[in-house]
Amino acid sequence: MKELIPGEVIEQRIFLMRNQKVMLSSHLADLYGVQTRVLMQAVRRNIDRFPEDFAFSLKRKEILRISQIVTSLKYSKSVYAFTEQGVAMLSSVLRSKQAMQVNIAIMRAFVKLRQILYAHKELAHKLKELEHKIEKHDAEIQAIFEAIRQFMEPLPVPKKPQIGFHIDGR
Repeated sequence: MKELIPGEVIEQRIFLMRNQKVMLSSHLADLYGVQTRVLMQAVRRNIDRFPEDFAFSLKRKEILRISQIVTSLKYSKSVYAFTEQGVAMLSSVLRSKQAMQVNIAIMRAFVKLRQILYAHKELAHKLKELEHKIEKHDAEIQAIFEAIRQFMEPLPVPKKPQIGFHIDGR
């Protein structure tokens, strides 16, 4: 299966839309080896299996924004986005052997992305901790330098009171 559809191909077709990782209907149809209209017919026939958190229609503005990446969408009137659960549900409405194999590959890609995101969050947290430690040390080092600078400054020489008269009246 890994030879059939490389994971990188699938990963490149996963987008972030409405704060969810999704795949587009046209990409899914391509991966399943069917026309987009055939895929969408299967979805419409089983629409009760695809609530809004499984699949949703993109608004024109969203289509135009994503068409900068996926140029084939520029003139599309209707594009559906499928979340991970929606893609899993597609396996119940598309029953071909290829659809089953593609779904397995897609599920693996979603899991891999989740693992990568988790690793990045962990790394980001550790960097934040390190940054905080460094900032703390920086402040301590700055305080040390300031104390050294104060010791290096010559002490002010007190002015001696002048005795006598000055011509200008001081």
